[in-house]
Formats: sequence, structure tokens, C-alpha cells
Amino acid sequence: MKTVVVATHNAHKLAEIAVTMKALLGPGIELVQTEGKAPIEDGATFEENALIKARAAFRNSGRPSLADDSGICVDALDGAPGILSSRFSEEGTDAANLALLLQKMKGVKDRSAKFVCAVAFVTKDAERVVRAEWPGVLRAAAKGTNGFGYDPIFAPNGLTGTAAQLSALEKAALSHRARALGLIAPALNRYFQSAS
Repeated sequence: MKTVVVATHNAHKLAEIAVTMKALLGPGIELVQTEGKAPIEDGATFEENALIKARAAFRNSGRPSLADDSGICVDALDGAPGILSSRFSEEGTDAANLALLLQKMKGVKDRSAKFVCAVAFVTKDAERVVRAEWPGVLRAAAKGTNGFGYDPIFAPNGLTGTAAQLSALEKAALSHRARALGLIAPALNRYFQSAS
């Protein structure tokens, strides 16, 4: 069994990563959630924060480690909330973050936004980090009960509904996280081929 530590304490994120990675790498991969306290994410970019988390998971486990850092960037807010997406509101909950974003976008005509995801993969010999984006627009009201975070108000370009109206499999094929995991998958394949 090929084991990769996933540096997240977010069960929704772990589930999304698991669906996508099994589709990309086959059933022989086991993803285990990181243990211990989460590191301080004090990077200035998604890429830096993904590396901080993957390096910490590798140090703690000694196993190949994968981490993502993701968020939503809104054009009318100069890219905010960006890397602060999960800590956008004072409460820092999905509901409070989403409500604050809707409040800040009230009456704003330019509703273009994009989800961004950086994924880092760290082993004893190498580090790799990739970035992917999922463009769309923000709806004025939440729709859909799937997904998490800002999914209920994010309508991806080319689709009529929101990300929260997609099934788990549809989102695993289309999202910013899926795109970034697709870019990092060859590095995992190379690592496991050389280790076998």
C-alpha cells in the first residue's frame, strides 16, 4: 500500500482529496490524516502556506506528505479574501465567512472570482508545489447543500449552478483542488515508482 500523509484537519478537504487522488492514482494509495498541532500558516502566498503544512506533516510523520492551501479571490475586493479565506470573518466559520463575503459584495456589479489551490508534496529527497485556478462568479444568495466554504455562492464558468450543487464526483473532476492534484499526481507516481 502506498501511504501519503495529508496535512489537513478539515474532514471535507480530506474527503475531496481522497476521491480525486484515488481516481488519479488508483486504489493502491492510502491517505492518512496528519496528526498533531497544525503549523502557523504565515506564508504570503497559497504556495508558501501549502509548503509550510506539507513540511510540518513530513517532519512529524517521516512519510511522504501532501498539503493544499486554497481560497477564493474576488476581483472587486482586490483578490480578497485570498489566503485568509478560512479566517475571513471574526468567527472563522464557513457560515460566517460566507455571510461576510455576501455582505461585502452587496450591490457590487463585478462579481468575478476564482478559487485558487496550491498543492505541495514533500518527501525526504524533494519538494514540489503546483497551483491551479477555477474561475467563476459569485451569486447573490447561497444555493446547494454539497461542498463547503464558499461553494454555495460560487458559480463556476460554463455551469449554471453553484459548486455546492455539484456531486462529490463532479466537483472532484472540475474544481481548483482537482486541477492542482492532477498537476501534482505525476510527482507522486514518480516517487512511488522509484521507491518500489
